[in-house]
Amino acid sequence: MSNPRKQIVLNEILFWKQNKLLPEQYCDFLMTLYSEGNELEDKEKISHKKAVKAKEMKKVFVLNSFLVIMSILLLVLLFTVQQITLLLLIVVGILSITSLVGAYYFAKKQSFLAPILQLVSALFVFGLSVKISSSYFPNDATILYSLLIANCILWLGMGILSKKIYFIISGSLGLIVLIVYKLFFN
Repeated sequence: MSNPRKQIVLNEILFWKQNKLLPEQYCDFLMTLYSEGNELEDKEKISHKKAVKAKEMKKVFVLNSFLVIMSILLLVLLFTVQQITLLLLIVVGILSITSLVGAYYFAKKQSFLAPILQLVSALFVFGLSVKISSSYFPNDATILYSLLIANCILWLGMGILSKKIYFIISGSLGLIVLIVYKLFFN
């Protein structure tokens, strides 16, 4: 069996052993069998990081889903509730700052959570901009356009600095849509 295929099989056996899908003796036997008796050398080559950790991936998926759902609900609440505007603006502002700090923290660890937190904070800042404009300056469209352009420039700048294509695309498309709307429809 070729070396890459052997490594895949050995990684799978290691995954089974770590997650107790097979008894430890069976896994040791299979690792010895597939490593052709060179169990110690091949065990050193097999990284524990290469073995897929299904439980961790499931936790990350659940946490990401929870963050996205909660941020969508909070943004919907931000635009539907008219009475507690200031308190809601403060809460969304604090959550936006918290998610920015969390994105910075998780980006250092190369986590899958960092891009979700970046997107959540960008959506919160966008929602805050629109809500502040519609609440405090309801008849002034210039302030709304200015805040939207500032958001798009912020996204574009973040995308260029951090080399995130989704921010570059959203910032560019947002600017294009705003400019076209302002020139042709307003």
